[in-house]
Amino acid sequence: MTVLVFGASSQVGHFLLPMLGTRGENVIAISRSARSPQEGLTWMAGHLPDNVPRVDGISAIFNFGPLQSLAAWLNSVDLPLAPRVIATSSMSAESKRESEVPAERAMSQLLRDSEQALVTACARHGSEWTVLRPTLVYGVGLDKSLTPIAQRAMRLRVFPLPNGRGVRQPVHAQDLANAALAALETPASSGKILSIGGGERLPVGEMFARVRRSLPVDTLPIPLPAWSLRMARRGVARLRGPLSRLDADLIADNTEVIQLLGVHPRPFRPDADCWRAPV
Repeated sequence: MTVLVFGASSQVGHFLLPMLGTRGENVIAISRSARSPQEGLTWMAGHLPDNVPRVDGISAIFNFGPLQSLAAWLNSVDLPLAPRVIATSSMSAESKRESEVPAERAMSQLLRDSEQALVTACARHGSEWTVLRPTLVYGVGLDKSLTPIAQRAMRLRVFPLPNGRGVRQPVHAQDLANAALAALETPASSGKILSIGGGERLPVGEMFARVRRSLPVDTLPIPLPAWSLRMARRGVARLRGPLSRLDADLIADNTEVIQLLGVHPRPFRPDADCWRAPV
């Protein structure tokens, strides 16, 4: 049997591929560029939805990229083994539903529509599926949220600390990979959209403070008072969404992930390695 992994070069794929390699199954990782094969792992060049190489005997599919592209590909191929499908979405499907920024509301709707498109495509093949909705993901220097902040602070040696009343629940990419693998092995998770956040909820200011303390260089903390954030929110269109969420709680209920999958995400204790991309 063959396990197919889309988004294999993502931060979640970085942790999942070695775990899959210990199972003794044939693992095919799809990447836009060719890579050297490893024991139990074959890299193939391709991308969703219309440039995927032919792979026979697919028993399971992991996807860590856009669901819409995966659904389009599933609707275009024959999969006689009705492979189990494990995919990631985002908690933005809910947290940005009522955003004051139209583009963010549209993105939230797209996520929910893409989840439903995946469900429909899986039904076409008779495939069981599980969708994981993570909160903010970090862990190996590939995320687009905390890592750019950390890397900019290391370069400039200053760290802005915004003031906000919201609560955050960052989830480590390895814990998300653990949940994805557990979903493959847990029939009870079939047909479910599962929220997953980190093992700790903390104020947004404390989250940023911990990122700063984890850096391998000293940085000057620059507190950003509420009045300055209000001005930036009104004056800089691209900051309106992120700044408006500083006072919102962006969290997930881990009850089902813990009960169904037996996964207990770690608390937010970042170190310097979290902000370095793998070589």
